[in-house]
Amino acid sequence: MSPQRAIPRQQVLPIPPPPFPQNDPHVNHGAVFTRRWVVEFILDTVRFDPSEDLASKLLVEPACGDGAFLLPIAERVIESCRQHGRPLTEAADAVRAFDLQAQHVDRSRRLLSALFSESGLDDDAARGLAEAWVSHSDFLLLPHEEETADFVVGNPPYIRLEDVPAERMAAYKHTCTTMSGRADIYLGFFETGLRLLAKEGMLGFICADRWMRNAYGKHLRQLVIAGYSVEATVEMHDAEAFADAVAAYPAVTVIRRGTQASALVATTTSAFDGEAAAAVVHWARRHDEAGSTASLRGGTKVARLPGWFETDSSWPTGSPQRLTLLRELEDRLRPLESGSTRVGIGVATGADAVFVTDDPLVVEEDRLIPLAMTRDTTSGLLNWGGKYLVNPWAGPRQLVDLAEYPGLKRYLGRHEAALRRRHVAGRRPEQWYRTIDPVHPRLTPKRKLLFPDMKMFAHPVLDPGGHYPHHNLYYVVSEEWDLGVLGGLLMSKVAQFFIEAYAVRMRGGTLRFQAQYLRRIHVPEVESLSNEQRCVLRQAFADRDVESATQVALEAYGLERPPD
Repeated sequence: MSPQRAIPRQQVLPIPPPPFPQNDPHVNHGAVFTRRWVVEFILDTVRFDPSEDLASKLLVEPACGDGAFLLPIAERVIESCRQHGRPLTEAADAVRAFDLQAQHVDRSRRLLSALFSESGLDDDAARGLAEAWVSHSDFLLLPHEEETADFVVGNPPYIRLEDVPAERMAAYKHTCTTMSGRADIYLGFFETGLRLLAKEGMLGFICADRWMRNAYGKHLRQLVIAGYSVEATVEMHDAEAFADAVAAYPAVTVIRRGTQASALVATTTSAFDGEAAAAVVHWARRHDEAGSTASLRGGTKVARLPGWFETDSSWPTGSPQRLTLLRELEDRLRPLESGSTRVGIGVATGADAVFVTDDPLVVEEDRLIPLAMTRDTTSGLLNWGGKYLVNPWAGPRQLVDLAEYPGLKRYLGRHEAALRRRHVAGRRPEQWYRTIDPVHPRLTPKRKLLFPDMKMFAHPVLDPGGHYPHHNLYYVVSEEWDLGVLGGLLMSKVAQFFIEAYAVRMRGGTLRFQAQYLRRIHVPEVESLSNEQRCVLRQAFADRDVESATQVALEAYGLERPPD
């Protein structure tokens, strides 16, 4: 290997925060150790194969822990050197492993040294090779040379950023731009590992898959879709992937630096083990054509998608068969929010006790807007409960002049101290009486479909006009759709399928019908629906008849049965 490809071994921190206390039992290092068969599965999936000249490659292991990855890696390097007639000492630059904890580094070096000695190296050479491979360093803060690694594999630590000492957290955020908000430290390992990959290099991690769907993973998703190919995602939530039982929602994720190609997706059960993993590898290597699906041993389901989901919004979840169908529908149909159709959220006031009232005389009449609340939609019809929004806005960008509304001025003045304490008022003191969201006056008279945020099933309700939605309601407006027809489509099990693929489920299976998920619903063209289909959908919506709506939706989407 040419010297310029070697990753620096010395510990060099661009910002020098103090390290974690090495032996403090109260400090969470996020160490969760990986079973041997999972390591072998990842190495097989990234094609770290002894038949290749591995001594001429570079593999990076960012958090080696107790050596769960390093020993199988070393065994493959040893076998590769044997097959290619190389002395093992020529593999000194083949692996770079890091760990922040000295005890992990010492243990990994001892295990490697013993293995190298068994392979024929004398003790000094074995120790030297082990020391060349394993560094006592913070992987995230080293000045790595990017685009140098052929492989990056491992099990990144699981630590919330708020659990990291403040100076080190600041250093991580400075170095890893994808880590923001209430992120987990593993995002930094993904980002740094991906940036290390050479062209066609492969990253394979066993890690929580929450970043694919949660808001804190958005920047990492942006990085991936900008220059990488999602090669495989294998959901292993119920599999015994680790030495200790942890609620980590793990998945094996493999990403390649290069143009997006077909993607392997798999879901597993608690029966997933080394033999089942080997079956997935075998199937994947024999089925590289998009559209292939299979059920393998132990309840494992696999499929090959034609590509990945090119969005920085949440990536979908579900069985391989459901993801295959989802990708096909998204390629063929248009998203709900297109043309004149728009999706939005109701108003957040930041002080409902002030801005929401049932007194029609509390301020001037034209400063009150009938407010649609979630509880007003329970029956499937909008039964307005008598709440009003006290509206301080003259337009979406301008507050009213309180001097022109003495009643509003007196009313808000009684609450001025509380309103000024809000964060939104602190940022704009001169707008102390604003609501968090501006109010758009043109929305009130529009016909719109209202969606309560948290429901087990899609529950669109028609507002014939005259109401403004509260912030727990999302809305759809459209000039091209008859909203009765669209409401029928959106209450069908086909529309529910899109929401289930993207939305985060709450305790008990409740779904979030938020704008970001409603926008992921795809719909047929309005003109493609026959008059009969429109009539049935309109009536099904009025009758809250999900089954009738679903039957017509299946016809409109070209499906034979509801998605499993």
